[in-house]
Amino acid sequence: MSESHTTASYSVTVRVSIVNTPGSLAKVLAVIGNQGGQMDAIDLVEASSTNTVRDLTILARDEQHLQDVLHALRKLKRVKVLRWWDRVFHSHQGGKIEVHNRLPVHTRDDLSIVYTPGVARVCTMIHQHPERASGLTIKGNTVAIVTDGTAVLGLGDIGPEAALPVMEGKAMLFKEFGDIDAWPICLATKDVDEIVRTVQLIAPGFGGINLEDISAPRCFEIEEKLRARLKIPVFHDDQHGTAIVVLAAFINALKIVGMRPADVRVVISGVGAAGMACARMMLDYGVTDLVGVDRSGAIYAGRKDSMTPAKEWFARHTNPHHVSGSIADVAHGRHMFLGLSGPGLFPVDALKRMAKGPIVFALANPVPEIMPEEAAPYARIIATGRSDYPNQINNVLAFPGIFKGAMEAHATEINEEMKLAAAHAIASVIPKDDLFEEHIIPSVFDKRVARAVRRAVRQAALDTGVGY
Repeated sequence: MSESHTTASYSVTVRVSIVNTPGSLAKVLAVIGNQGGQMDAIDLVEASSTNTVRDLTILARDEQHLQDVLHALRKLKRVKVLRWWDRVFHSHQGGKIEVHNRLPVHTRDDLSIVYTPGVARVCTMIHQHPERASGLTIKGNTVAIVTDGTAVLGLGDIGPEAALPVMEGKAMLFKEFGDIDAWPICLATKDVDEIVRTVQLIAPGFGGINLEDISAPRCFEIEEKLRARLKIPVFHDDQHGTAIVVLAAFINALKIVGMRPADVRVVISGVGAAGMACARMMLDYGVTDLVGVDRSGAIYAGRKDSMTPAKEWFARHTNPHHVSGSIADVAHGRHMFLGLSGPGLFPVDALKRMAKGPIVFALANPVPEIMPEEAAPYARIIATGRSDYPNQINNVLAFPGIFKGAMEAHATEINEEMKLAAAHAIASVIPKDDLFEEHIIPSVFDKRVARAVRRAVRQAALDTGVGY
């Protein structure tokens, strides 16, 4: 497995006092470089005739690497480390989101309009016409990000409090890319019915429900029950957001390799929430030969080991030729690998057994199933979930525009047609003439994406009769 890159997610700002001698700063920078650290910024804090105080922002590979760099700096003569702070923890201090008023409350008139007695008129209107709540309150542009903290990133079951920083980050992305006000709802229960009932009870204050980082198979049941009981969009992003962006990248990848969906033989590593959703969308798009592999090997109809109701469905609808065996066995002659599992689980030997010039989507994060450097000699198109390689498959391309379009259409649900419309919208942001192997999916910072998804989802909601 290749060594990981330096990244801002492991970075420190170190305040150092350096004795003013010729080449002193160069010696400090050399020590950082020799330790494998990467300089991101050098800022002058103060200077005198004898000393210079500077803030050095350094990128590292991981937690231990940060400590190694700091230790090396402390050993330098004529250099004193005054203080240092981890940029990630510093950024999270006090939380990452807050509430702002949209209207001023400076005078008696302001108070009487936004609160009592004026607000009573609005309350009465909503009581008489409940559908007006979306337009007269925050409900029409507010999403609840609901988690129980059981499947957080690559960390697993870390609980609701530890999941909160991730949910805050998700709320930031909703605001930045969809101009949607979202709020973390971290629940101290793993009971399916308790979660469903709790979300039911708070739903009147929200225009949509985004389920996040809830472990399988409970996530399937929670989403199914909430969709049946609520008349607002319910969306499990780990499933459907991933599937939509994967399909968008797949659509564009097929344009490059010149294949039809029905001709592509696919293997999926990892058949959890995301793997199930990706399989469903790829099958709906026209893929006919798809095989999923979990810890027990290929999933096929009649397999007895490690099966669940969800995997039973998967077995019935995939693997038409009843292939069995390991990932290396299944990979033989296949055109596409989709990894939604864990680090290093797709060895180079398995990749070599695939069809010539295959498509490889290795999406485990932060370390993919196979590193792009290892796959590059054999794969034609490579995508990962990481931002430091081309073709990042990131859910932020989907969920802000999906919720915005759904809520603008007053949709009661997010159906399959809306998801498919979102995938095509993401893919269409890149014109065919601009497509190439390292550019099959738009940048997460491309503002056109959310607008395109918003329009497509809103229209699909109206066309399918779930909006008005």
